[in-house]
Order: sequence, then structure tokens, then C-alpha cells
Amino acid sequence: MKTLLFSITLNFLLFSFLSAQEKVDIPMIQKIKDEESQHSQIEMLSYYLTDICGPRLTNSPGYRRAVTWAVQTLKQWGMQNAVPEPWGKFGSGWSNEESYLSMKVPYYQPIIAYPFAWSKSTPGLISAKVVLLDKLDSASIDKLGLELQGCIVLEKSSDTVFFDPFKADAYRYAENDLNKLPDDYMMTHREFNDYKKLVNNMLNANKYLQSKGALALLTFFSGGNGTVQIASSISYANLLEPTIPQMTLSKEDFFRIQRLLTHGENVILEMNVRNKFYTDDLTGYNVIAEIPGTDPLLKDQIVMLGGHLDSWHISTGATDDAAGCIVMMEAVRVLKSIGVKPRRTIRIALWGAEEQGLVGSYGYVKKHFGNSLDMTLKPEQEKISVYFNLDNGTGKIRGIFLQNNELVRDIFRAWLQPFNSMGATGITISNSGSTDHISFDAVGIPAFQFIQDPLDYDKRTLHTNMDEYDHLFMEDLKQSAVIVAAFIYNASMRDEMLPRKPLPKPGQFAFENGMIK
Repeated sequence: MKTLLFSITLNFLLFSFLSAQEKVDIPMIQKIKDEESQHSQIEMLSYYLTDICGPRLTNSPGYRRAVTWAVQTLKQWGMQNAVPEPWGKFGSGWSNEESYLSMKVPYYQPIIAYPFAWSKSTPGLISAKVVLLDKLDSASIDKLGLELQGCIVLEKSSDTVFFDPFKADAYRYAENDLNKLPDDYMMTHREFNDYKKLVNNMLNANKYLQSKGALALLTFFSGGNGTVQIASSISYANLLEPTIPQMTLSKEDFFRIQRLLTHGENVILEMNVRNKFYTDDLTGYNVIAEIPGTDPLLKDQIVMLGGHLDSWHISTGATDDAAGCIVMMEAVRVLKSIGVKPRRTIRIALWGAEEQGLVGSYGYVKKHFGNSLDMTLKPEQEKISVYFNLDNGTGKIRGIFLQNNELVRDIFRAWLQPFNSMGATGITISNSGSTDHISFDAVGIPAFQFIQDPLDYDKRTLHTNMDEYDHLFMEDLKQSAVIVAAFIYNASMRDEMLPRKPLPKPGQFAFENGMIK
């Protein structure tokens, strides 16, 4: 009992000290919690953005539906300046209208498979022998020569490792791990250039394969237990010249066919893929809306939050990243509902083309704030206080990555303290990469990704056919919405903007019109 009283007293004293250093409006935090507890719209937002809008590949009909729905919803809540804002040219949209793949010989079996984004259709239903290609390069293609004529090609894979069946797909972080999470992967310019070469080689190999008379290409990337993961390596509308119908298979189906071919068995597949391209509007769009600031001296300053609206086409993109958009939309709804009058303007952004390399957010930053390649900055760059991002699945917020900005540690510690009992205690100096806050960080704007419990994001839902509504954890999303709303409120009300670390060097980040040019 004494230990418990000591702990409570220590926590109270710590919070009192932090509050003295950084103002935290506890009554307002309680209003935010109460609004979410009593009137949450998380389930409604989840349903509309996933089940109703469907897959949201950039510039596809599903993405357009999501943009229209998001703008209308934000307007209904009383948000100002809610618009689909163009960020530049993206390229053609694409959707799959029909797909079917089955094995006919040596016996009939349906195959779990999905067309590759921006790939061609088959000329109706085809039935063809399958040949095994050692590697997707000209030497391997030449080695098969005439054998490719009129055949479906399976690109051989040596990756036969499945996830450990005795290890759970989903997990939460242990609290003592939250403050020592490692840096996330960040692509260097050298790696980026190597990556571009790899992409071009793959494109050329696809063209060469078609020139040899091959009918289709079958590949596999990752997954297991019937899960199909789509790869993003060449699925960018501005890069990919449609050459050959391509499908990605489940791991089990892929390796069954590969084993049969390796042992000399004759395999015949039946395949029908019908895809559609959309070229009427090649512009890329983000969704933008605001709660205007009210302080005459601070209202021109901006506090931003966002997630990416686009997804891959083989699911409805529930955890990647409908979850982030749902939380961010709910956060601004809560603030509007309780009548917050922010000193600074609060701006929400739902990004397009994140899956093709942060292209929508990069285009927005380049348009409004500056160019990270030469560090030519615009006047607006000085008026944005902070950008907060959410894009690591459906797990609850457990803290925040400081993105190597030690100057905000004590500020965020004070902001997190009211949510320590909800599991949000982590503050790590580490960088988090591979999502839209990097576009802001690249031009010296304080930009942060929250630490989220992984759950089954990496093992089951990331870029897979399992990324559906039923993999959303509603209570986790509600917890996240409360914390985001509080962070946004705090940032909009404090006397000063958030402190900044030194400007990056020009070209320090691997951007070139987004990750891919």
C-alpha cells in the first residue's frame, strides 16, 4: 500500500513539474476523452472508408470515391476550405474489373492470385502451359528461347521460408521497449539510384519477355497462410508501360506450381484478367481541410496532421492507411464537436500516392513549403509549427518518435503524461521512415510519426489481401484519436511554435519528384 501511495505521489509530482514547464489544459483533455467515449464516429468512418469506398489505388475510381466522401464529411462537420487539392501530375488510374486463375493440369485447383497494378489484361480467357524462368533478366529469357512462345511464365523464387507457426502474428510492445526503438530504414541516394536501375531492368525484362511470345508472368513476394502481398517496385503509373499481364500468387499456390515444374510435371493454367486504365484526369489530389485559427497574431501559423488515403488494390487498405485517416478525421471531428477555438490554424491532410513513394505529400510540401533537393524554401515554411502523421496500422498509440529532435522531448513528455494510463509512455529519439512525415522533415519542418503497437500489421495486413475492415481494432483507434486530438490542440494553443532541429542538407533525403521519378 505504501508503495502504491508513493508511486501515485511521485507521478503527481512529476506531472506537476512537467505542467509547470509546458502548459497542459487538463479540463480540455477530459472534454476530448469524454467526446470520444460518448459520441465516437470511429466505426462509421471505418465502414465508409473501407467497405463503401473500396480499394483506393491512386487515381482509381475507388480513390476518387474516397476523396469525394472525405471532402463531404469534413464539410458536414463544419471544417473550412475542405477541397481535393491538386499536387501535380501523377498519371493514369487503373482498376481490376475481373480476374481468375486456376490450375487445369495435372488436376483442377483454384489459385489465390491478384493482378499486378497497372498491368495489362489478357485477351480474354487463356489456357496455357507454364514454364519456369530462373530469373527475370535477358540471359534467362534467352536461355528458354522458343519455349516461352504461347506460355505462362513463373519467375522462380528461392524464398521458401514461412513464418514460424508457433509465433503469434500479432503482438504489442513491452513498455520497457518503447524508449529504445531503433531507427527505421531510410533510403540513401545511392540506394535510391540502385533501386531505379533495378526498376528499369525489371521493366525492360517484362518487355523482352512479351517480345518472345510469353502470354503472362506469375510472381510471388511475401506472405503465407493464403495471404497475398503485392509489391510496389514497378507499380507506378508514370513508370510502367503496360507490357504483359502479371499476377502475384499466394505463397502456397506459387510453390506448389514451382515444385511440380521442378520435378518435370506438365502444368497448365487457365487465366482471365480484365483491367481498365483511366486517362481522363492524370492529376494527383490530396484532401485538405481546416479549423481556422482565432488568435490575430498566430492564426496564420499552421498545425498539421495527416495519413495517406490511397491503398493497394487487392484489399480495402484498412490498416494501411484507412486507420490513419480515420484517426485523424476523428481527431478534428472531436475538436470541432467540443467547440475548440485554436489559436493557430489546424489543417488536416489525407495524402494521395503514398504507396508510390510519398508522392502526394512530397508534391504538397514542394508546392507550399520548399524543395528538399536544393533546400529552396518558401515563406510558408516558416509558418508551420508541426506535422503529425499516423501510418503504422491499427494499433494504439504507445508514444512518439522524436525524429532526432531532442528539443521536443520534454514538451511531448508533458503532452503524453495524461495518457500514460492508456499505455502511451514511449519517447524515443529514433527516426521513423517510409511515410509522409518524411516529406516535411526533408525541408526542416518538425514532423513526427507516433509509435503504434504492431499487432498483425507486418505479418498479416501490410499490402495484402487481408487488409480489410475486420482487421481494425476499434478501441485502439479510439485511443489514438484522443491522443492525436490532444497533441493537435496543445500544438495549436501553445505560445511558441515547436522548436526545430537544424535544416537538412540539400538533397539529404532520397526524393526525386517523390521517391520515384
